[in-house]
Amino acid sequence: MVKSSEIGAAIRARRIKEQVTLEEMAALTGIGINTLSRLERGVGNTQLNVLLKVLETLGLELSLLPRRTMY
Repeated sequence: MVKSSEIGAAIRARRIKEQVTLEEMAALTGIGINTLSRLERGVGNTQLNVLLKVLETLGLELSLLPRRTMY
């Protein structure tokens, strides 16, 4: 299972690679800087629509794969 901190680290790495500041990201997404910062740190409980908006803006996508077992 992927941890929220791993998702946040991937988002931050992509944002930095694309040379987008948190301020610019906030302007592009309409999401507050504090919320974006918490998302990148894997802190708190980010709403799914916020996560999806950030991923879309950075050209990333979320994939769901079945686990090897359900238990």
